[in-house]
Amino acid sequence: MTSHPQPSPFQAGTPQPGHGHSVPAGEGPDEPATGARHASGKATQKRAQARRDALLDAAVALLEDGGFPAVTHRAVAHQAGVPLAATTYYFDSRDQLVAHAFTRLVERELAATGAILDGPGSLVDRLTALVGQDRARQLGLWELYVHAGRDPVLQAIARTWTDGCDAALATALRRDRYPHTPADVRFLATLLSGLWIETTVEARPGTAAHDTLTRALNTLRAAKDVSGRLRAR
Repeated sequence: MTSHPQPSPFQAGTPQPGHGHSVPAGEGPDEPATGARHASGKATQKRAQARRDALLDAAVALLEDGGFPAVTHRAVAHQAGVPLAATTYYFDSRDQLVAHAFTRLVERELAATGAILDGPGSLVDRLTALVGQDRARQLGLWELYVHAGRDPVLQAIARTWTDGCDAALATALRRDRYPHTPADVRFLATLLSGLWIETTVEARPGTAAHDTLTRALNTLRAAKDVSGRLRAR
């Protein structure tokens, strides 16, 4: 992964539904209201958000189980247990649906990465745990990551993933008092990405990743020691 600081194209909150589609019953925009009508409007918004979340969760599950080709409006609607019209109401196109699902996958991956790196144990053990986590999610992520090379919208989301991983690694290195520069973070992140792909695609044992990551962390320590000796001369 190559670091290119750039915000995700999708911000927090509920994106506007697709244009030009009929509105599923009970999910249209609220009219100005007070009292009971206002309460009803809030309930409608909650139902709409819950349905949209269910559609995205279904798209993510399909990405993990069957990859990019498995995500269609019809398959997502079936997986979520909602009418087909609901998918085209919230997402104008399959590309838009996939982009939002990729965003959700990246958000979950970054949250899982942060939780593991903030956890107990040595840094090498925590990095090794990253490589071996949730193979289905990793397959979906890396398939979309490669596909992002042909899609500028997905490319921006992929960069968000890379930048988030770099930030989490830098925090972990500081916590464990490993000397590092931005180039060292990129070195470790690139190594980790390669191990991720090998472990995910080839189902390699985690022991190989552990030994490789141990060597990388020892290299960071050794580089600091050499630099210190040179400055002392």
